[in-house]
Amino acid sequence: MATEKGEDISISFDGKKCIHARQCVLSQPQVFKAWTKGQWIFPDNGHVEDIVVLAQSCPSGAIQYQRHDGGQDEPKPNVNVARVLENGPVAVKAEILIEGQSIGNRATLCRCGQSKNKPFCDGAHVAAGFEATGEIPIKAAEALPHRDGPLTVTAVPDGPLMVTGNLEILRGTGTKSTVTTKAALCRCGASANKPYCDGSHSKIGFKSS
Repeated sequence: MATEKGEDISISFDGKKCIHARQCVLSQPQVFKAWTKGQWIFPDNGHVEDIVVLAQSCPSGAIQYQRHDGGQDEPKPNVNVARVLENGPVAVKAEILIEGQSIGNRATLCRCGQSKNKPFCDGAHVAAGFEATGEIPIKAAEALPHRDGPLTVTAVPDGPLMVTGNLEILRGTGTKSTVTTKAALCRCGASANKPYCDGSHSKIGFKSS
């Protein structure tokens, strides 16, 4: 992870997690200068609050920030959500714990099975021609007493991603599919019940490493 320190804010970038949503270079091109050699992030070229909003909208968590002006660092989300992106990863926004360690509040999780940076998406679904089209079904569920809190993601060896904690699963358009406190998400790319695991990883001999 590379970090560029500015007077009022520092910006960190983790290229392994980037899914090239391009929100940074499109909304703050004076801060994130694409297609340049050497340094390409210039924290002092933008307003702190604008950079904060941009960073918090980065779905993969590749962009993080630390304020030096006395302002609040990124708050924990009030509602945990997992947005299932068509033909792409699951974009999670929550207080995410993986292997007992906090990784921040944003991540995109691979579901094509081809990422070299599992459990995170690295964009491999594009080259692999991964297909998961259409809106996922709406499933009836009881309302949760709480909508926030830690969300634990456990990568089952050669199996699914087990997600535990309060969670709203969203369709690609942002409408709610269901709410749950436990889900097994497919990450082999072969499930007939995407985004959920149906055991297909065993049939295709999926290897998570």
